[in-house]
Amino acid sequence: MAAVSSSDTDGCGAESNEANSKWLDAHYDPMANIHTFSACLALADLHGDGEYKLVVGDLGPGGQQPRLKVLKGPLVMTKSPLPALPAAAATFFMEPHEPRTPALALASGPCVYVYKNLRPYFKFSLPQLPPNPLEQDLWNQAKEMSLPSVPVFLEVSGQFDVEFRLAAACRNGNIYIMRRDSKHPKYCIELSAQPVGLVRVHKILVVGSTQDSLHGFTHKGKKLWTVQMPAAILTMNLLEQHSRGLQAVMAGLANGEVRIYRDKALLNVIRTPDAVTSLCFGRYGREDNTLIMTTRGGGLIIKILKRTAVFVEGGSELGPPPAQAIKLSVPRKTRLYVDQTLREREAGTAMHRAFQTDLYLLRLRAARTYLQALESSLSPVSTTAREPLKLHAMVQGLGPTFKLTLHLQNTSTARPILGLLICFLYNEALYALPRAFFKVPLLVPGLSYPLETFVESLSNKGISDIIKVLVLREGQSAPLLSAHVNMPGSEGLVAT
Repeated sequence: MAAVSSSDTDGCGAESNEANSKWLDAHYDPMANIHTFSACLALADLHGDGEYKLVVGDLGPGGQQPRLKVLKGPLVMTKSPLPALPAAAATFFMEPHEPRTPALALASGPCVYVYKNLRPYFKFSLPQLPPNPLEQDLWNQAKEMSLPSVPVFLEVSGQFDVEFRLAAACRNGNIYIMRRDSKHPKYCIELSAQPVGLVRVHKILVVGSTQDSLHGFTHKGKKLWTVQMPAAILTMNLLEQHSRGLQAVMAGLANGEVRIYRDKALLNVIRTPDAVTSLCFGRYGREDNTLIMTTRGGGLIIKILKRTAVFVEGGSELGPPPAQAIKLSVPRKTRLYVDQTLREREAGTAMHRAFQTDLYLLRLRAARTYLQALESSLSPVSTTAREPLKLHAMVQGLGPTFKLTLHLQNTSTARPILGLLICFLYNEALYALPRAFFKVPLLVPGLSYPLETFVESLSNKGISDIIKVLVLREGQSAPLLSAHVNMPGSEGLVAT
């Protein structure tokens, strides 16, 4: 395995080594002799053994000798010649029974080849035999969707039988968005340059253009944002991390960088020895998050995302934010503005004194209220370092019987707490509790303990009151913390 000379950069743009990088360098072979693009890469468990392989539709050097290659780890398992240049590769399931082993569909020339267990299984060419009537009906529905130009990139979301949307980037520089029941495009996105990639991230269409920029659009064609790239975009693909629910777009640039964006926020930059021409992210081997890249010179780069890696937004670009360079639209001075300015100039000292007086009074009231809360332990969070506690109360039920749940948590890092008591203060004419005073078990640090009790409403007039919950230390009269529970009215008694 060759040594990897690529580097990884975080959002702040600082160089980082393997120790603090988000990626592990698994393999780099500059002489792998793989020439392909992102649409001809697919990851699948071809044998149903849990070991995911990489399927490559290889164009060959100079577009000569196209081959179908299957890689296991860094090694090439099989090579199969292709009659024409490959255009796309995808995996799908043909049979519902177990074990479910996927089949491989490869578009090459005018035919679509289907492989099962890495052996030729079907060959579909146009035209050949009379199509099935059901298939003919589906093709007729698709034929009714006409586009003004030849599509070069497609993105589909939704189900065919329910509702789906089709976004097609065409050679005339426009993106057309179609729905299931529409024969013509419902929305049109006019680009200022030719598209070089189209990726759907959640509900946003991310488009790369020949003007070295990424654009974000909604499914209705509204432009959301634009990000300028430092070099030309060569390839784009989707990065989806299922464990963290992350979806981002990857863009391979001509300057040897792979940039990862979530919306317009730069999450990560990977620098490679050569310009990357194809990207693929997913499960490879037994690793869930693997990034596979092929370079312009035919090299192969494999990186594994660390399990502790977290992509953080913000601080992605150096220098001031772009919004700071936007000139503000300052309105013209009105007569009211001029009069107010003269008034502030003449009575500035009196206005400042009045403002300072009100500010001091506000600070004094806030300090008195805070001191009163500390002395009476009205806060649900303990302020003493000896008993770091947190209390949360919740009431459930319609009445006349309510369930009162107290969530008591020891917020200490290592020390357990023992010897606590719970006391309830309430109006005995309105409520009845089976236990108004009980002991609290040992509180382990970090865990939230639910303490449940029942409250019975005695009033048949729908009157409600406050129940005070006090947390006490044995041998002390002052509570550590308290909570006031606003009891709801009893709907059961009102209904009767």
